[in-house]
Amino acid sequence: MYKNLAATLVAACVAAAFTAPTFAQSSAALKNPPATPPLKAAFVYVTPVLPAGWTRQHEEGRLQLQRALGDQVQTTAVENVPEGPDAERVIRDLAQQGNQLIFTTSFGYMEPTLRVAKEFPGVKFENITGYKQSANVATANARHYEGRYLSGIAAGRMSKTGVAGFVAGFPIPEVVQGVNAFALGMRSVNPQAQVKVVWLNTWFDPAMERDAAMALMDQGADVLSFQVASTAVMAAAQERGKMAIAFHSDMRKDGPDAQLMAVTHHWGNYYAARAKAVQSGNWKSGDFWGGVKDGMVRVEHFGPKLPQAVRNEVLARQKDMAAGKLQPFQASRADIRDNQGQLRIRQGQTLGDAQLLQMDWLVEGVIGSTK
Repeated sequence: MYKNLAATLVAACVAAAFTAPTFAQSSAALKNPPATPPLKAAFVYVTPVLPAGWTRQHEEGRLQLQRALGDQVQTTAVENVPEGPDAERVIRDLAQQGNQLIFTTSFGYMEPTLRVAKEFPGVKFENITGYKQSANVATANARHYEGRYLSGIAAGRMSKTGVAGFVAGFPIPEVVQGVNAFALGMRSVNPQAQVKVVWLNTWFDPAMERDAAMALMDQGADVLSFQVASTAVMAAAQERGKMAIAFHSDMRKDGPDAQLMAVTHHWGNYYAARAKAVQSGNWKSGDFWGGVKDGMVRVEHFGPKLPQAVRNEVLARQKDMAAGKLQPFQASRADIRDNQGQLRIRQGQTLGDAQLLQMDWLVEGVIGSTK
């Protein structure tokens, strides 16, 4: 952007040496100053843009950014970009195309983003769910685990078997937090509840997601939760007459009877704020972790099977969370141990963000391992 401005100034000086502007020309220039070019912002998505799911929420955020800034911003998105070498190529192409702000919306894009950022120090990068920053790379995430805890309360109230299933992508801290918070929410209303977890080691494979859901239901789970990118788990619960917690966005289209509620995350305000920061010259690298109190995470889209009393209970706990009165990883009533019996949170203590970001253990009541 600055190179273009310099070129324009040089050209203007050369022209002035040969032709003096007339008064009419000068007046017209004052009345119609050159328009500021729009900020160019790009998004990289790990899956196709589907009607619901992880990428859908980021696409909604992009569209909200576009509406908020209007002709002050020009956005583009590249979807279905695998993590790895192809991601680095796409990110580099977007930087070469003159994008001044690039959002890379997957954990596996972290290292490719950092590598490209070194080549383009004038471009601002935002890696969603990553944890490494540099002078021109910021990170951001949502406190998904807060919504997980709230949905666990509903699962604990509704499960007849006391067993829930969780279909998960990778055992990274973000997902482990969600599994643990879900289990803690369940056990806050049913101390004997269990959560069986299956790791897929992929974010997006609808066939594998469905198979895992079916296997968990065969093992007694009558409520399912998940952190993968499609609606396959919800559809499987609908097919088998079980219940499920939607993640990312509303999935009642796939599970009109199965869906108890959705844990959703919302990015538009964050994206707009970061774009405005670039425009004003106030953008700074850092890490943002937004939750219920920030409006970035919430439970909503309640299904027909969830009684009003349980809905009211969950919403009341959400208000407590927004007010700072409830924290999922606070041992308020008793010590919290992992599923190997090791003490992890002593009664009266709360895990800090640094500990949450390194979480690699599963809480008591979860059947599974992070290895």
